[in-house]
Amino acid sequence: QVQLVESGGGLVQPGGFLRLSCAASGSIFGIYVMGWYRQAPGKQRELVAAISSGGGTNYGDSVKGRFTISRGNAQETINLQMNNLKPEDTATYYCNVQAVATHYWGQGTQVTVSS
Repeated sequence: QVQLVESGGGLVQPGGFLRLSCAASGSIFGIYVMGWYRQAPGKQRELVAAISSGGGTNYGDSVKGRFTISRGNAQETINLQMNNLKPEDTATYYCNVQAVATHYWGQGTQVTVSS
């Protein structure tokens, strides 16, 4: 049974920072991309950042220069460092794993940016 366990969401003031983590448990064959998506109320889910098995990264335009995705020390773990957070970053953030012939989603963690 594969599970993606997310942590690190919360409430932060504008200009602040948060760090999200996602750890995949269970056996996943052939992972080629791990990443984060987000969905705000009334909006479509969008890519935040992704990292490939080869280390290549991809970011959504609205977070470039502020967010950094990286691999954790443990296998199949990724982190998302979010700096200079803005109110428009408020959303539920979902971890995503793309593997051979399948993909997985986490349950989501809430990030709220408000003064």
